[in-house]
Amino acid sequence: MISADTASTASSVAAQADTHPFDLMSYMYQRREIVEAALDASIEVVYPEKIYEAMKYSLMAGGKRLRPILCLATCELTGGTVEMAIPTACALEMIHTMSLIHDDLPAMDNDDFRRGKPTNHKVYGEDIAILAGDGLLAYAFEYVVEQTKGVQPERLLKVVSRLGRAVAATGLVGGQVVDLDSEGETNITLEKLTFIHTHKTGALLEASVVSGAELANADRATLDKLTQYARNIGLAFQIIDDVLDITATCEELGKTAGKIFTLKK
Repeated sequence: MISADTASTASSVAAQADTHPFDLMSYMYQRREIVEAALDASIEVVYPEKIYEAMKYSLMAGGKRLRPILCLATCELTGGTVEMAIPTACALEMIHTMSLIHDDLPAMDNDDFRRGKPTNHKVYGEDIAILAGDGLLAYAFEYVVEQTKGVQPERLLKVVSRLGRAVAATGLVGGQVVDLDSEGETNITLEKLTFIHTHKTGALLEASVVSGAELANADRATLDKLTQYARNIGLAFQIIDDVLDITATCEELGKTAGKIFTLKK
């Protein structure tokens, strides 16, 4: 549930932004604070405590919170408010966190660290990690529907549908399948690589950008422009991530470096 303190902080930050020249880094920092507070309040640890603790462990493990911030930004840009977008922003981070938990499992990328901390399955075991990811995915959709205020039902339905497409075989899951099938290939085509990037990473980034504008009832021309923008940054984001996998250290990445060379069929 979104607390009164979170809503008050969002309103205060938005008011400050209206009276000062735009500063990107300041905006990112302020919106990240709003997102962190909302995420922290979104999951209550109740019985059975283990699953809620596992869900919250990964959800609150840090990160740039890029996806929720993009959602807030496009909603504000197109005439909406932080308050109407924050449930969707949180849901996007829940879905993203699910993908990281599952991606780190031994059956996938088999990684021991994420964001500088032991991965979920290293702390809670593979069985609970799978269930924690499942729990976050299901809760994300419930959270959007139950917590979103001030948005017409038809717009909210479009957002829910977009989130579903982004995570299903049409998006993240499909990209992950092709990625797994491509492990060990030395002559992967540009078309296949682009498919992996636009689905595994780009689909959720696109949903993050466009869903914020959909909540604000942006027109079709604006949605089309934001879609193209999102696809471009999705590709750029993944290219940079692949380069850093080779050039950065484990400490800088917060996860195992050089995975691109160690994954084999």
